[in-house]
Amino acid sequence: MPSHASLIHHWQRLRGSDRVAECLRVLIALCGVILYCLTTHHASAMIPAMLGVIACALAETEDHWRSRLSTLLITLICFAGVAFTVEWLLPYPLVFAFALALMTFVLVMLGAISARYATVAGGTLILAVYTMIGTDQLNPSADLLSEPAPLLAGAVWYGLLSLLWAMLSPQLAVRHALARVFDTLADYLENKAALFTPVHGVDRDALALTLAMQNERVVEALNDTRIVLIDRIGMRRPRGATAARLQLYFKAQDIHERISSSHYPYAALAEAFYHSDILFRCEHLLRLQARHCRQHADALRLRRAPIGGTDMPAALSDLRAALDALRKDTLVPPHQLLRSLDALGRNISAIQSLLENEAPPMAHAEGEDSTLQNPGPQSLREAWQRISIQLTPHSSRFRHAIRLALALMSGYGVLHLIHTRHGYWILLTTLLICQPSYGATLARMLQRVLGTVMGVIIGWATLRLLPTAPWQLLLIVLSGVTFFAARLRRYTIATAAITLFVVLCFNQAGNGYEVMWPRLLDTLIGAGIAALSIYLVLPDWQGRQLDQILSNTLRNDARYLQQIIAQYIHGKRDDLAYRIARREAHNADAALSGILANMLREPGRQRRGNEDLLRFLTIAHTMLGHISALGAHRQAIDCKQARDTVTLAGNLAVAKLEHLADTLTTPTPAPSAAPETEQSMTPHTDGVNDETARLVLGQLALILAHRDRLASVIRDIQAG
Repeated sequence: MPSHASLIHHWQRLRGSDRVAECLRVLIALCGVILYCLTTHHASAMIPAMLGVIACALAETEDHWRSRLSTLLITLICFAGVAFTVEWLLPYPLVFAFALALMTFVLVMLGAISARYATVAGGTLILAVYTMIGTDQLNPSADLLSEPAPLLAGAVWYGLLSLLWAMLSPQLAVRHALARVFDTLADYLENKAALFTPVHGVDRDALALTLAMQNERVVEALNDTRIVLIDRIGMRRPRGATAARLQLYFKAQDIHERISSSHYPYAALAEAFYHSDILFRCEHLLRLQARHCRQHADALRLRRAPIGGTDMPAALSDLRAALDALRKDTLVPPHQLLRSLDALGRNISAIQSLLENEAPPMAHAEGEDSTLQNPGPQSLREAWQRISIQLTPHSSRFRHAIRLALALMSGYGVLHLIHTRHGYWILLTTLLICQPSYGATLARMLQRVLGTVMGVIIGWATLRLLPTAPWQLLLIVLSGVTFFAARLRRYTIATAAITLFVVLCFNQAGNGYEVMWPRLLDTLIGAGIAALSIYLVLPDWQGRQLDQILSNTLRNDARYLQQIIAQYIHGKRDDLAYRIARREAHNADAALSGILANMLREPGRQRRGNEDLLRFLTIAHTMLGHISALGAHRQAIDCKQARDTVTLAGNLAVAKLEHLADTLTTPTPAPSAAPETEQSMTPHTDGVNDETARLVLGQLALILAHRDRLASVIRDIQAG
């Protein structure tokens, strides 16, 4: 029997989960539909209304209630237009096939406006298929209104429930988004700590690659939080809880910049301090800070004050004592190593101050810009411009829109050739499996097929063991809730749950057994169509856009570095321009990580130098770490001569990064500099007395060294 403490722990984890709110809404909505239909004797409307609930929940976005109201109106307009169009044109197969393709293309391109519209478009396409299923299978002899009406009623019911929920819990989405940020920061710190282990034989290149992949998740969590905050703030000055959450977001950004910093090659540090405990102390302190980040995430989810880390101050004091002992050692390490260790110690200390300090992490000077860049369109004209820019075969979204439109039209043709009675599951399977990239489509296909098999088996067993309607209605609700609980992280389980939901729903109409094997067969056919479409119709192989992605990574690193160097001249300022440059550099690094992850799942002949590309990612992320280290230690340099030296060296590094980026996008790459010239252009600290300037010049030398390694990797990629 589980203990009382264990039950409390599991209850707290459940209460703090970011999926609980959505699952509770779906639970209430489905129970409400069943209760209403049973008490008013409208049993025929039960299944379409529940499908409307699910479609609306899939189209839901984490907006403030004001934005959610406008999004809900747009969603319902799209739902109504699509539902009545399907109902009207379904009796005319040839016309409907072309209308389906056109509708799919338009809705996918609508997602170019923003992520909110992309979510609404996806839910609308799902509702279109639900309308086909309901019209052709559940109520084939119905009039024009009888099928769309309960679908839309279910969508309206869930939309109003979601709107009320948002009004009662306006900060819920912000708290969960920030909690995800601190969880990813904790994972990053854990991986970063492993780099400090002074043990021979550690594969630090593999650890650095893992760190680069983890950085993608941190960046994604930060971007999601920024969008949620922008939606809450709008054009107003942030106040109250929103202002506090905004400052917490800035704190997370600052922590991310500091923990992604790299002050010296880790292998060289491990070799130099192999007989010292200094790196073990760094590792221990980073792991303590990772634990504190997780506690901060839990506190945000559970709406309680974070628990202070009582052991972190002692660990930091021990680290400082170890640094002092190194300076007094008879064999004093080289000045460059000591300078890097001092900077590392200051950086770790600053991270600890940020984690322990509950006051606003950024004291903005008067007039300093603390706004966030709004990613959404500011007018209808800008929205159309975003769509029109994507109307080209070079656009990944355009190619996906064409591919999905043709896949659904092909699936519609196949269902008429095989069986129209249950053939619309082919369209739903194709719609849900077909993703923009080959790797994502392949993964989703395997999960969908396995989940469907599991769902059919569980459905068959359920109908045999629980033939009575009341138990089946309970399982319909539970399977629908399970689908939403698992759909983002465990898609196989989610597919099994929604398959059970479908089998039980159809059993209410008397044909539960009849739908099982067609559901499985149609899933296999739909998966095959999706796989063929991603391979044959405008395939979006990652290697075709690789040069542009690599160039974009280097160019954004150069802009970030340029913003940092300016602040060593004029003083530290966390303004919008700096934060945009920092975010875009990390976004480019995350995009490169995602591209390579997708490429590794593509057919072998479509890949381009996997090992070289992994080397590029590792080196590029390490170089970004050295740039971030400069960002973490920003302050004005007092000595004019030192400022001029730093300016020249910084401009050199920026120019060389931009030059390397140009070689990737120009047809004829410019000749690279000779090794002697490269060496003569490397920044030196000779004659520079300012310690801050020495730190900057040392980091710039490391950045240029990594830039040269990237140039060598690029030559290998292009030669291959």
